[in-house]
Amino acid sequence: MTNDLATLIGSRICHDLISPIGAINNGVELMALTGGAGSAEMALIGDSAQNASARIRFFRVAFGAAPPGQGFARREVISVLSDIAVGGRISYQWEAADDASRADVRNCFLIMMCFETAMIHGGDITVRRDGSDWILTAQAERLRYDTDLWDGLTGRQQPVKTSPAQVQFALLPQVMLETGCRMQIDQTETSITVSFRSA
Repeated sequence: MTNDLATLIGSRICHDLISPIGAINNGVELMALTGGAGSAEMALIGDSAQNASARIRFFRVAFGAAPPGQGFARREVISVLSDIAVGGRISYQWEAADDASRADVRNCFLIMMCFETAMIHGGDITVRRDGSDWILTAQAERLRYDTDLWDGLTGRQQPVKTSPAQVQFALLPQVMLETGCRMQIDQTETSITVSFRSA
């Protein structure tokens, strides 16, 4: 019940923030059309608003509710990942060919957030699907792999206390348990692979 409440709060916050940020984006675009957005300051506002909008769309999926049976279109996943990659050091390749359940996409987005904590200098994240199996891989020249955090995801040790920046490590095992999924994690010096089977 506590987790249900947390996801509802996450959904509500993202829902309430996405509209005003979208309005800022629209305002900057209108100013550009009328010749009033040519300054570096306005460009900075526009870029910042677009980045904030992209992150909130991502968070809305990662931290929001995922009712059983609710689907999520592949084109929407591609749109979200393309937007958050703009100006960043991480690229995202969503190679799953079909639409998916919202619960599976939420699992994938949370895993990506875990990857991001290890990819301190950027890199590439690839998502593949083979039937019911999801395989996510992060590749980078250097990875900062926190063994305590990652082992807590698979139950090899008790979850450790997390900071706000690491909240995905606390939430992911809970939503995986709710959907009946189990993770397998493989790690090398330059890659981390997480796989799970869709319920």
